[in-house]
Amino acid sequence: MGNKLLLALGRLLSAFFNIRIKLKYVLAAIIILVGSAVGVTASKIIKSVGGDEDYAEAKNYILIKDLIEENYIDGADRATLGDAAAASMVNSLGDQWSYYMSEAEYKTYLLSSSAEYSDIGMSIMKDDAGRGFQVMAINSGSPAASAGLAVGMIIEKVDGVDVTEMDTDDVRTLIRSKLNTKFTLSVINQDDITVDCESSYLTAVTYRMEKTEAGYVKIDNFEAGSGDDATAAIEELMKMNPAALVIDLRGNPGGLMTELAKLLDYLLPACDMFEIVDRNGKEEVFESDSMCISIPMVVLINSETYGAAEVAAASLQEYGKATLLGEATYGQTRTQQIIELEDGAAIRISTHSYLTPNRVDIARAGGVIPDMIVHNTNAEATGTTGGTTGVSDGSGVTSEDEQLMAALKYLS
Repeated sequence: MGNKLLLALGRLLSAFFNIRIKLKYVLAAIIILVGSAVGVTASKIIKSVGGDEDYAEAKNYILIKDLIEENYIDGADRATLGDAAAASMVNSLGDQWSYYMSEAEYKTYLLSSSAEYSDIGMSIMKDDAGRGFQVMAINSGSPAASAGLAVGMIIEKVDGVDVTEMDTDDVRTLIRSKLNTKFTLSVINQDDITVDCESSYLTAVTYRMEKTEAGYVKIDNFEAGSGDDATAAIEELMKMNPAALVIDLRGNPGGLMTELAKLLDYLLPACDMFEIVDRNGKEEVFESDSMCISIPMVVLINSETYGAAEVAAASLQEYGKATLLGEATYGQTRTQQIIELEDGAAIRISTHSYLTPNRVDIARAGGVIPDMIVHNTNAEATGTTGGTTGVSDGSGVTSEDEQLMAALKYLS
């Protein structure tokens, strides 16, 4: 009723004064006049949108949209203009992991992300009613299927941790951290369900002794269990009295920082291993104890070494515990958060960064640079020695994996 009255009053004033002025400006003036009559000052209105600076920006933004809509020869859609402006703001950050999603794009993202299995053979999506996470699909033969999970169930707790206020990425990370264990899922109107991932767990770590008397450890990722598996592998190699150690992080996409901390704690003396920092400078420091191993070491890296694997290489390099060999890493050591907007759109934006012991932001630096740059002529030859031939001085070794061969000869 109030809106109709204002609209009619605006038309009446425009007709009475016979002036050509856009109706919305007349309405704006009336709203300000009415507001003043009831004690609402212009300063309060400006303050409600964030202050003078935000008010000026908003006014300029609306003016540009109006000018385009009114003057552009081919016409323009206001919603499209708004999406383009929002996307440009996020893109201007220069951060390739931060981006804007329109309402349609965000809906597509939610549908596609719900189809991504949460590593136990189950896809989930946040429940519309805010009760938790709804099971969208179950992969036959998976731990989720064996546990009795079914499509439509609403998960509210993971191993006793309430997930109703979490976003999807955080819940997936929490589930990922349980992948080599047995854990419970609390489901609405159901008894707790125990998921057994122990029997289906596949280690991300392989190891062997090379003929050059160096131990070789390949870590494929830093998902759940990899930290313990990597330290156990090195322990087994140490029993064989290796002359040196090669840790292969090539192609490692990263994973859980808690798993990385287990490995670095084993390799480093008492020190700050790495830290997580937000935009306000709030830090979470990961520290190691005084127990460590001392052995000549090379860490292999390449352009497909991401996240936690990059931090591992940089920390060992900065403390002088290892020589890095291979190619520069990718430079993805930031974490992102999805923030939903009132109009149904969303932004995914980097909120935290991992820093090396020397407080280097690897993402900002563009990656980790190896001490020795060596390229493989055949990129598919990575890790193909299978127990190289040759003697302890490094002579006679043959393999298409030139990076590994260079590491073994360097250590010899």
